[in-house]
Amino acid sequence: MPLCFANFKLDYIMILSLSKLSVIIGLFLTTITTPVQARDQIRIVGSSTVFPFATLVAENFAKKTDFKTPVIESTGSGAGIKLFCQGIGVKYPDITNSSRQIKNTEITLCGKNGVRKINEIKIGFDGIVLANSKQAEIFNLSYKDIFLALAKKIPLNDKLVINPYTKWSQINTNLPDIKIEVLGPAPTSGTRDAFVEQVMKIGAKKFEFLDKLSNDDQSKFKQVFASMREDGKFIEVGENDNLIVRKLESNPSAIGIFSFSFLDQNTDKIHGSFIEGIAPTFDSIANGSYPIVRSLFLYIKNAHIDFIPGIKEYVSEFISDEAVGKEGYLTINGLIPLSELAHRFKTIESSIDSKES
Repeated sequence: MPLCFANFKLDYIMILSLSKLSVIIGLFLTTITTPVQARDQIRIVGSSTVFPFATLVAENFAKKTDFKTPVIESTGSGAGIKLFCQGIGVKYPDITNSSRQIKNTEITLCGKNGVRKINEIKIGFDGIVLANSKQAEIFNLSYKDIFLALAKKIPLNDKLVINPYTKWSQINTNLPDIKIEVLGPAPTSGTRDAFVEQVMKIGAKKFEFLDKLSNDDQSKFKQVFASMREDGKFIEVGENDNLIVRKLESNPSAIGIFSFSFLDQNTDKIHGSFIEGIAPTFDSIANGSYPIVRSLFLYIKNAHIDFIPGIKEYVSEFISDEAVGKEGYLTINGLIPLSELAHRFKTIESSIDSKES
């Protein structure tokens, strides 16, 4: 019979001291002491959005300490969590970055493979932007516009039909008379998950027919708002946001979907679309006025903390004032920090239910 996992214990701990390292050490005192053969280098996988931040932290961490520079792979949030949850031991990652929160199904997978205790650390905020080349005009898009441009099926006369729109002007006469061509993340991406939930879902509900469907049949409604076009109007570009930026440079007609930090670092080449009349800026994301905002996370495997050198110190560097303070090097590079002294920790546990299911 399959094992059943339940009883996810969630404990929140707020940092209330500037001595962040001591807080982290205290948090990690509950480490599971499952034997792990020593490895002298931290291994990190996960989000392409968090990847540049994690890399900057790794470089500074290596300069300040005697530890080796961590090995970091940009796999996407979903793929990173899957790798992280495969087991305990040197062949498995110690940390995974994510641009979305871990799902209960993923916690279950971790528990099934012996990863019973995980520390979640919220490291900051990020905006999801729709941007295009500075050679083209800036778009001003509504949720409804975006849904009509990208959904595989749209409502017409209370029926779902294959999306017929080929130009932005067909959707909204105030939009440019150019073909719809949107470059976006793959399904394994946390950016894709957040975009679907925060944009496509809301856009779908702008239609009375789909709003009613959301109440009558949630499963069918999700199938509608989560299914992107497959006719070449929406193009999956994978986990490399820099690749999307390069493609926008060479194709002024296209729009890309990616993290605000990539827009922030390429303002000489691209500009962001207004969403519901709000421009994507550091301040609009930080104050919550920009509509598409999500949290970014680190997940640390407790069973590795006492055996893989440098994990506590790496995490301490990640949430230090030097990194995420008002003038921190991550802040300067586009990470929207949490409010001062408000880094949030959560311990996640999954335990085996001895009852058969």
